[in-house]
Amino acid sequence: MPDASLFAGSDLCVVGAVCRDIKTAPLPNGEYLLKDGETSVSGIRETIGGGGANSAGIAANLGAKARFAGVIGKDPLGERLRLALERSGVLCFLHHASGLATGTTVNLVYASGERHFLSCHPNNAALDLEHLDMAALKGARHLFRADVWFSEPMLYGGNERLFRKARRLGLSISLDLNWDPQWNTGSAEEIARRKEAVRRILPLVDLAHGNVRELSVFADTLSLGKALDKLTTWGAKAVVVHKGADGAGYFSRGQMVTAPAVPAKKRLMATGTGDVLSVCMMLLHHQTSISAREKLEFANSIVAQFIEGRRALIPSLD
Repeated sequence: MPDASLFAGSDLCVVGAVCRDIKTAPLPNGEYLLKDGETSVSGIRETIGGGGANSAGIAANLGAKARFAGVIGKDPLGERLRLALERSGVLCFLHHASGLATGTTVNLVYASGERHFLSCHPNNAALDLEHLDMAALKGARHLFRADVWFSEPMLYGGNERLFRKARRLGLSISLDLNWDPQWNTGSAEEIARRKEAVRRILPLVDLAHGNVRELSVFADTLSLGKALDKLTTWGAKAVVVHKGADGAGYFSRGQMVTAPAVPAKKRLMATGTGDVLSVCMMLLHHQTSISAREKLEFANSIVAQFIEGRRALIPSLD
């Protein structure tokens, strides 16, 4: 099996969201959470949030070089987030937006393993190519575009221009197909328009990432197999599948390779496992002498260590 020394030769540039994450300890889900009242939990943690910022912090804490490009407000919270990323070894390329607050997500973590996010991200909605420092790309080996849905200027044109710039510089590209909040509330026409904007850039993507539900909804099908066929037909070269308790998968050229989850002896971390899995696969992407199965098995072992609290990978906020 590979070892963590392989990460040291990787250089990941992440473009995406940054916010404060307020996470509950696991609690029973149910309708009572929607009613007036109060619920006690065993713990509440405050960490860096946003798939992009989390992924940059994870990469740096795994020993890779990591850069993060995004938007923060000119406020104390934005400064706290910047300092936390830099303490983890992330090189930050941040635009400070006047008149915008840095965002926060409240992460309700359920004992079932499901989650619900309550988010307010004015800074991340303001992300656009004109305010991205393209120097972040220079010298990197892999670009990760996280949180693809939050910024309309990026969704409608900015992402394609970013990807083409990365291609010209020789970077491989990953795209996170996470859950679009509009899938819950938007009109059918708006949802279709947003999905089409992302589908158009898939020919520029080496690795698409997502869990079974996200990939299936994105592809308008109930079948994971059909979703994977559609994603690669639309142009993605390969897909990394987060399968939760069932482990992980890697789909390319019509073939699916899977690896079971590594059992965790205790569960101290309930969120962020998908980010850890994807970052490991990105950092190992250029290691062509290692098989997809070996990469998945190694990534799953890192995820188990993260769940058990043996690897502190997501930067905390002091």
